[in-house]
Amino acid sequence: MSIREATLKDVEAISPLFDAYRVFYEQTSDLDGAAQCLKENLSCQRSHVFVFEDAETVLGFTQLYPAFCSVAMKPFFVLYDLYVVPAARAKGVGTSLLRFAHDWAKAQGAFRVDLETAHTNVTAQSVYEALGYELDTEFRKYSFDLA
Repeated sequence: MSIREATLKDVEAISPLFDAYRVFYEQTSDLDGAAQCLKENLSCQRSHVFVFEDAETVLGFTQLYPAFCSVAMKPFFVLYDLYVVPAARAKGVGTSLLRFAHDWAKAQGAFRVDLETAHTNVTAQSVYEALGYELDTEFRKYSFDLA
């Protein structure tokens, strides 16, 4: 078992997991779109994707996007995607990916990692909280749809 940063060669193996992640969040399955998005993110260095492998089979991935906090004047990362195949859940894959991402982000000079999850995703919430993530009760999150 190992965790490493993904390259363009990994897109085909990661795409089904990324597609399943999107379906979990009630999006229509689009395997080709998932592959294209990953290719663009990796090609443009828009994000960093890490994979958990066992015998060359990808069991999970996480995707981090760079950001900058102007108040603290420091870089941070937004952990936007984390997915583990159902057969590998509750076996430490997600926790391992998160710890790897934390160490990697710290090595990049980041001072924190932020993430969001659905209110109903209590399984993931318990993993995040066990690792020390704190629920933000100070700020409200707003979005403005440009579509």
